[in-house]
Amino acid sequence: MILKWIDFAIILLYLLSTIAIGLVLKKKAEKNKAAYLLGSNELPWYMLGLSNASGMFDISGTMWLVTITFVYGLKSVWIPWLWPVFNQIFLMVFLASWLRRSNVTTGAEWIGTRFGYGKGASLSHNIVVVFALMSCLGFLAYGFVGLGKFMEIFIPWEVVSPYIPFAVPDKYVPHLYGILFTAFSVFYTILGGMVSVVWADVFQYIIMAISAVVIGIIAMLALQSNQMVVPDGWYNPFFGVNLGMDWSNILVEVNAKIASDGYSLFSVFFMLMLFKGILASAAGPAPNYDMQKVLSTRSPKEAAKMSGLVSLVLMPIRYIMIAGFVVLGIIYFKKLDLLVGQKIDFEQILPSVMHEFVPTGMLGLMLAGLLAAFIGTFSGTLNAAQAYIVNDIYLKHFKPNASNKQVSFISYTTGVL
Repeated sequence: MILKWIDFAIILLYLLSTIAIGLVLKKKAEKNKAAYLLGSNELPWYMLGLSNASGMFDISGTMWLVTITFVYGLKSVWIPWLWPVFNQIFLMVFLASWLRRSNVTTGAEWIGTRFGYGKGASLSHNIVVVFALMSCLGFLAYGFVGLGKFMEIFIPWEVVSPYIPFAVPDKYVPHLYGILFTAFSVFYTILGGMVSVVWADVFQYIIMAISAVVIGIIAMLALQSNQMVVPDGWYNPFFGVNLGMDWSNILVEVNAKIASDGYSLFSVFFMLMLFKGILASAAGPAPNYDMQKVLSTRSPKEAAKMSGLVSLVLMPIRYIMIAGFVVLGIIYFKKLDLLVGQKIDFEQILPSVMHEFVPTGMLGLMLAGLLAAFIGTFSGTLNAAQAYIVNDIYLKHFKPNASNKQVSFISYTTGVL
């Protein structure tokens, strides 16, 4: 096992801090429905912006971005145009203000503002609730197993199992780790609602920013005594009809990755990304934690500011981390363990680089940062799912005049479930 006691201490301190946030903010969240689900619309826009950025900084997405940057070099900067880039622009320019003016609690309830309250709008409202819950539950499951597999690399089961009083089949070890670490996220999210989520996210963003700078410095130091060997065009963000990048004389396995991705005709792929990003964003916001943060702002003006801030605080920090892992991955590729089922899995670059090159103490900080990335996304998604169940199912169809105590009970129950 490569984790030392100081690494464990850093991770434990972070996890205990999230519990403290939930306990401290519990009473504030219990005041009423708006306090629990929207933070009483009292949170400043810059905190909500940092919180939203923290929620988008997930482990699985970061591992994927490290992979595509390793393979495609600077041309990979266009791939996020599939969704997040245009989405935040549309929100900043007009969607966020429109959403916030409605004074609703969830994206499904906003359907009334957009389409009215007739039969068609009512059916649309119900479908949005179903879609929102399916997407929230799907994302929670996706992130849950991904986190377990990630942590298993650094805390091998054979080291932990002697202290566990029951047997766990190997295939369920990631699930057990997932249960353990998501329990902390569930705890503070359920107790403190939106206020707890935002404060924890800001704390987590600070950890992730420090972690990104650390890995960036490690990569810069490595570059002083090593050379990056990459194909022609790797440093150029621009492209022609074809990708025009050949790894044959460096790492022939990367060419197989490019072929399997189907991105050789990069100009066609870029146009698809461009139009998909614009059309998906123009169609309206997705009913998820992003929309809940917009609805939690103090005013329409602050909703626009918050949306504009997200990319400014997310992209630079995230790409410092991504670039650091990519540089170390290219320099030390032959030293990395990337085999999964006798095949090279390029998504193992991030954990393998951490395993090999991040020193004791810094490793604990990095793991705390990536745990924070997961927990921030998980807690925001969990809070959004609670909001739809409480506001659009329980209060709308079962008990419109529920007391604050009843709303709190339903919020806690649905969150745990």
